[in-house]
Amino acid sequence: MATKDAPPRWDRRMQQRLTHGEAAALGELYDRFASLVHGLAHRVLGDERAADGITREVFLQLWEDPGAYDPKQGPLRSWVAALTHRLAVQRLRATETAALAQGGEGTTEDLERKVHHASVAARADYIVQAMPAPLRAALELAYFQRRDYRQTATDLGVTEDEARRRLRLGLQLLSTAHDTRPSGTPPEYGGAV
Repeated sequence: MATKDAPPRWDRRMQQRLTHGEAAALGELYDRFASLVHGLAHRVLGDERAADGITREVFLQLWEDPGAYDPKQGPLRSWVAALTHRLAVQRLRATETAALAQGGEGTTEDLERKVHHASVAARADYIVQAMPAPLRAALELAYFQRRDYRQTATDLGVTEDEARRRLRLGLQLLSTAHDTRPSGTPPEYGGAV
């Protein structure tokens, strides 16, 4: 089992391969994380073309500066998600600030509320996507199919106590999406998720 001091072997190896300029490593990284990056960027920006641009920018930064990722700080997946989030929020702020400067409707407070809402939504998406499959399955049954814990237990073939535990843990993880932190501080995408 990997500890905080010993990052996953794949993450360390990927960073080394990128550092050595191995183009195949970038392709492998893209195959593994492109849908995550694009999905998070789209969730923040709400625009397909802008999400495409952020996706290109994230992988360009990974290619040009693989040393920016420190495997000792956590999983590569979490670092990529945090980078995506930071770049997408910067783009959203720049776009919305330019619209306000051009005489668009709203205030800077409206802009900050929009950025905060987009950040929470992107983090919630990431948490659900990254949580263990049994927790995700229980939440999906409860939320999308409106199942209570008894019905969820039956559908999953587990005890009612186990269904309650999975729902409680899944909701606890999801509740961290609403962590409030100073404006401009990227969310933590790693650790317990």
